[in-house]
Amino acid sequence: MAVPLKIDFVSDVSCPWCVIGLRSLEAALSKIGDAVAADIHFQPFELNPDMAPEGEDVGEHIARKYGSSAAQVTQNQEMIRTRGADLGFDFRFAKRGRIYNTFDAHRLLHWAEGSGRQKALKEALFAAYFTEGRDPSSREVLAEVAGKVGLDAERARQILASGEYADEVRAREQLYLRSGIHAVPAVILNERYLVQGGQPVEVFERAIRKAVEDGA
Repeated sequence: MAVPLKIDFVSDVSCPWCVIGLRSLEAALSKIGDAVAADIHFQPFELNPDMAPEGEDVGEHIARKYGSSAAQVTQNQEMIRTRGADLGFDFRFAKRGRIYNTFDAHRLLHWAEGSGRQKALKEALFAAYFTEGRDPSSREVLAEVAGKVGLDAERARQILASGEYADEVRAREQLYLRSGIHAVPAVILNERYLVQGGQPVEVFERAIRKAVEDGA
């Protein structure tokens, strides 16, 4: 019988390492197979909660925030692109010109959790931003992406036009900040084991097997 495994995946839709972390996690779960019944919950984290509505140029943002040169940014992007390709994800950094606020995206993800389509929405938002170069702060883009994964696009527009789920998202963000999560992805297994960063598949597999062994 499959052992249940709760996974809290703390991340932001504008974080490329979160894409890699999710793909590595999924690959690890696939390798383990039917021995584990994973229940994944995507939890909110904003890399740039104070970002202006118009966003910021990616190169300028990374240089200001991390002190990276243009050459370093290009090198890092190529490393991420290669890692993503190995895991079946298509990063197209030339299309991603700006960094945006992601709070509304997290509100929609919170709503989608109740319908069983949270994971589909998360993956679609990753693709919209990192592959298609679309604006994840645009409410029309968010509603359209929600509709494409089987959610009610009109209901999504209603949520985005209101303050629905804002308090719930902020409360969850604060919960993880108070727990010491200050970088993402942060993957928490059975509320006990933490895997930090876009780790290789093997790291996730070992952590999952350990969590299952201790929880069995």
